[in-house]
Amino acid sequence: MARSSFQFTSESVSEGHPDKVADRISDTVVDAFLAQDPEARVACETLVTTQRIVLAGEVRATKPGHTKEQNEAFTQSIIDSLEPLVRAAVRDIGYEQDGFHWETASYECHLHAQSADIAVGVDASGNKDEGAGDQGIMFGYASNETPELMPATLAYSHRILKRLAELRHGGEKRLEPDAKSQVTLRYENGRPVAATSIVVSTQHARGLSQAQVAGVVKPVVLSVLPEGFVTDETVWHINPTGVFEIGGPDGDAGLTGRKIIVDTYGGAAPHGGGAFSGKDPTKVDRSAAYACRYLAKNVVAAGLADRCTIQISYAIGVAEPQSIHVDMHGTGKVAETLLEDKLLGFIGGATPRAIREHLGLNKPIYARTAAYGHFGREPDADGGFGWEKTDLVDQLKALV
Repeated sequence: MARSSFQFTSESVSEGHPDKVADRISDTVVDAFLAQDPEARVACETLVTTQRIVLAGEVRATKPGHTKEQNEAFTQSIIDSLEPLVRAAVRDIGYEQDGFHWETASYECHLHAQSADIAVGVDASGNKDEGAGDQGIMFGYASNETPELMPATLAYSHRILKRLAELRHGGEKRLEPDAKSQVTLRYENGRPVAATSIVVSTQHARGLSQAQVAGVVKPVVLSVLPEGFVTDETVWHINPTGVFEIGGPDGDAGLTGRKIIVDTYGGAAPHGGGAFSGKDPTKVDRSAAYACRYLAKNVVAAGLADRCTIQISYAIGVAEPQSIHVDMHGTGKVAETLLEDKLLGFIGGATPRAIREHLGLNKPIYARTAAYGHFGREPDADGGFGWEKTDLVDQLKALV
């Protein structure tokens, strides 16, 4: 039996966190390739550290009618165009520090052609549909505890850091790009009612005291949390180490894909283990996780459950999912087996290509996902965050 009264915690990290800098760069590479070839293959890993940016991985871009040699040259031309795009991404985050500067950091690119063994198993050919880029399990989740149908602890953690970043980009000179947040909420009868603990660590200009940093941070937290959530019993920790002047890649190395819980549901739901950033949408680690969120969100938006977790699994080179599992955590208004029978049909059977076509994923829409979560965002007019649409609600309501 599910507990109705408990405490739960989620964390977030800012766009300037070293791992998020790496995610942003890797997704900038994805966007650069998809802008030139919507069917491009990209698996890009990024390392950032003191005054150094290193890219590695596999890529492929093609044009209809081109020879193998022409496609190789086309792919290389995109690789050769990446450096200014990468530097622009770092500049947009705000890094102009001695230890990590968008203009002067060394840049190394070790991207190379995609493995032929992977390509032959994944590409469509003859009567064979495009297969999954790897085996794996993907999860999606939704909860009606916030308007965006996300866990409240994660939603508030993201909002705190996003507001701080907006202040910094708006000219707040006391703040620097690297930051982390953590929100603990008390739940009663399954609903969040109060904040028991708030933790925020933010990189700051030299010479600021903890009290001065708190003077910037506390009003932001109070503006994000619902009225009455912060009480005299709320425990605050703002820059608990005392000084946070050296941050970002200069303070700690960053790697693509190390913040997968921040990217998804803050620990409130299972995770299959695969990261999103740096991967084109043929990789089911990314596209099928988006599809699972899309389906779970529509189930909750349709009022069929208060909470919903969906799992889909794949085998490498095989188009059709191996399984689907639906869990409505005892809150469902219809049988979970009914949804397991119907949901995949709403997205063309959930093959990799069907997911990409239904959600419009073959577009350069990924750099924007690298910070503040891949889920719980507003869909963009150009197709960004299209997996957050609730356009299946009427079809799902008809199942009741």
